[in-house]
Amino acid sequence: MTDTLRRGYVATPFGQLHLVECGAGEPVVMLHQTPRSWTEYLDVLPLVGAANRAIAMDTLGYGASAKPAGPHSIERFADAAGALVEALGLDRFHLVGHHTGGVVAVELAARFQDRVSSLLLSATSFVDDEKRRPAVGHKPVDHVVPTTDGSHLRELWDRRRPFYREGEEAALTRYVIDALTVLDRVEEGHQAVRRYRMEERLPYVTARTLAVCAPGDHFSLPSLAKFATALGCETRVLSGGHVPVPEQLPEEFAEVILEWVARD
Repeated sequence: MTDTLRRGYVATPFGQLHLVECGAGEPVVMLHQTPRSWTEYLDVLPLVGAANRAIAMDTLGYGASAKPAGPHSIERFADAAGALVEALGLDRFHLVGHHTGGVVAVELAARFQDRVSSLLLSATSFVDDEKRRPAVGHKPVDHVVPTTDGSHLRELWDRRRPFYREGEEAALTRYVIDALTVLDRVEEGHQAVRRYRMEERLPYVTARTLAVCAPGDHFSLPSLAKFATALGCETRVLSGGHVPVPEQLPEEFAEVILEWVARD
């Protein structure tokens, strides 16, 4: 099914942004976690594309998108995603974000408001004072120190290995490739999330919203209740999976997207 995917670039004030899409109809824009790329949605895209125009972009600074200097922030990620939406001429669109991509999706939905037909937040952190507070003994999520013997490659693998089940090594390999592409800034997406003042932006989100999470993703699962309180939105716990749930359960993930998009 991946032979139906169309790759392309759009020119923006930030440089060229890379996207992969398939299908036709109402657009569904998908935003990935960091330090990943569009490949997080590799198996989801053609399933959503069977009924909609499914679009997965590489976040500014990641994948094959432009990598400008300067600090990353959720606001700048949203600036670039908004530029892509405008370059594609999307008057209205559905929005899906996973982990970091979900935080960017909140900001984008707050800006585009009624142009966002629906919002689906997957494993998205609810960023408040508690989330922004530096944790004692907090360890970097993905940062490794490059070594001359290449042992940092194994360290990248080992850091994420607990999130992937046996037989999911191809997805873990894609993570390592994405992380190596931005190795000098691999941690900055997580840092941008922790700086974001989400609670100030949530009142501007007008799209009907669904927040979902994998049961094994203990990092994000507690946020479901917070989103339900703040947005009055629906929530759902998926049947399984961990942090990389779009890759672990692509059929269920795509089905949830399609059901939510169709509920107009």
